[in-house]
Amino acid sequence: MSEIFRTTILGSSAATPTSLRHTTSQLVQYHNKRFLFDCGEGSQMQLRRYKIPLMKIDHIFISHMHGDHYLGLPGLLFTYHLLGREKDLHVFAPEGMEEIIEVQNRISQLKPSFSVFYHIIDKGKQKLYDDDLIMIETIAMQHRIPAFGFLIKEKQKQRNLKKTSIAKYGIPVERMQDVKKGADFITSEGKLIPNKILTKEPPLPRSYAFCSDTLYTEDFLDQIRDVDLLYHEATFMHDKADIARQKTHSTTIEAATLAKKANAKKLLIGHYSARYKELEAFRQEAATVFANATLAEEGDVIDIG
Repeated sequence: MSEIFRTTILGSSAATPTSLRHTTSQLVQYHNKRFLFDCGEGSQMQLRRYKIPLMKIDHIFISHMHGDHYLGLPGLLFTYHLLGREKDLHVFAPEGMEEIIEVQNRISQLKPSFSVFYHIIDKGKQKLYDDDLIMIETIAMQHRIPAFGFLIKEKQKQRNLKKTSIAKYGIPVERMQDVKKGADFITSEGKLIPNKILTKEPPLPRSYAFCSDTLYTEDFLDQIRDVDLLYHEATFMHDKADIARQKTHSTTIEAATLAKKANAKKLLIGHYSARYKELEAFRQEAATVFANATLAEEGDVIDIG
């Protein structure tokens, strides 16, 4: 059975919050780990609203240093302090994030109850997180300031040992791990049993690409190829393509075009300009290029893979 792998949309608005939408933030859960990607204004209120346990977030990733992507972080850190957090917290962000928080703490004479470790993001394909199950690396965006997306990739699992093979060929417990790793097995009679008879293929690794503020670019196309879910900003409808270029953002058609070229299984668009009240037209326009397109809206929970 596959581990939980899903994202919860906390905010989907660009630049400023609206009466219906918060600025960018998503909570990605993999198995029992929770990762926060961007932390726009009001993110902690959204975490509470959707009953996501704040204290189980140990890693926060900030795509770039525009306020609509990080202004919720100072408040979240202060709440952690008030709640008496003791666990270490890791924050991954372009240069400047640590300075902002340190100035605030100094002026308010605050000594946090927990340690925050800041990790500077300064290039694409920079490995940020790695454990036995998943890894997270950066994707270089094209924006007015250094900006990055994030690729969350599941690692290839071992092959599945067939229960019938254990009894049929007398595989002892101490040999099971070797067989799962691909080894053949020799029975007590000296007969070699090929691994493909003993095991089943594991499920294909799943992946999620979170592509934040960016001009349309194919520079990272190979990096995100075949992803199960692609989140790509679509700040504007395509009739505003000139404005999108001026502001170094993307349109619905551009996000859908990249999804198609990347052979993504599903496209999730968000980061909508506050000028738009209704969003269904975004999905419909993107779907003219990439059929499996959906909207990022507050409270949505999207399974990956």
